[in-house]
Amino acid sequence: MARQGGGFSLLVVLAIGFALGQITPPVLPSPPGGGSSPTSGPRVAASPAPTLPPLPPDLTEGELRDIEVFRRASASVAYITTVALRRDFFSMNVFEIPQGSGSGFVWDRDGHIVTNYHVVSEGQAVRVTLADQSEWDAEVVGLAPDKDLAVLRITADAAHLVPVPIGTSSRLAVGQKVLAIGNPFGLDHTLTTGVLSALGRELKSPSGRVIRDVLQTDAAINPGNSGGPLLDSSGRLIGVNTAIYSPSGASAGIGFAIPVDTLKTLLPQLIAHGKPVQPGIGIVPLADYWASRFDIIGVIVRSVSDGSPAERAGFRGLRLTGGGRMVLGDVITAVDGTKVRSVDDLLHAFEAAGVGARVRLSVQRGETTREVTVTLVAVD
Repeated sequence: MARQGGGFSLLVVLAIGFALGQITPPVLPSPPGGGSSPTSGPRVAASPAPTLPPLPPDLTEGELRDIEVFRRASASVAYITTVALRRDFFSMNVFEIPQGSGSGFVWDRDGHIVTNYHVVSEGQAVRVTLADQSEWDAEVVGLAPDKDLAVLRITADAAHLVPVPIGTSSRLAVGQKVLAIGNPFGLDHTLTTGVLSALGRELKSPSGRVIRDVLQTDAAINPGNSGGPLLDSSGRLIGVNTAIYSPSGASAGIGFAIPVDTLKTLLPQLIAHGKPVQPGIGIVPLADYWASRFDIIGVIVRSVSDGSPAERAGFRGLRLTGGGRMVLGDVITAVDGTKVRSVDDLLHAFEAAGVGARVRLSVQRGETTREVTVTLVAVD
């Protein structure tokens, strides 16, 4: 599985400089919601809108529709570049080293730009180039490594910002036409087309968690396409292009996109809090390795937080006897009747329900199984 975010990578080996201590280590990336403040104006001014060439007279209805979708949607697609900052020890001047590039798109007229987490995770400064070629310093507003999503913000006024039309990923069908727009290999807006090849795929995120309900498409997705929009035939956003399956690193006709319904749930949280709001009951689960080792099916409760819904519901974690023997407490085996076999299953069930929802948990303690209803709260 290859994530497509790095359109280029420039590594400058300055062995003598490092040996003499002339270059300091890199500055750590800013936390979500932080970063350097964007400038009030663009780094590069907008270019006049290009004159579009006349269309050939013998195009089919389908071709005309694709061209129209591409021309409309291209105004919403952005080019994302990241740089690392280094400071010379003697002059104290800061210089930039390009780290990579990818794609993104305009979400709203407040300047929010959506892209992949892995596109911006390696950089210490992020820049956004809009379709009118104006270039802007971007602030990282929120990061969701578990879903490979990131939200940036630029201070462009509404005249520069064309939000992409938002669709839904809940009513899609395998075989329907899709279009992907991005900046593969650093090239300007590029269109590829295909069909939805499968629904409900799973993809490992940069944090190691599983992203569920992922869309699979045969529309070509290449390095630099990451973070760009996947559109339906009407030009509505249905997914965020994120990865491909490829032994060579280039498109092999198996691409993946994070569904737009996942984005619609997370985006308000990222904008408001800088990170996703994780629903939970106030337990610390034990790693799946231990459940597997002892042939336990479910999530072992390692500990229970004071004052949490789990404590009020009588949950019990692992405890140590006077003789130094570890005694198993509770094991969560199902949420609302659906079995959970891993910590990821449990977290996914909680996320699907959301903060404030009441969930029914099947809990096993020794030879006894009981049903417990708990209200989910926001947890760290």
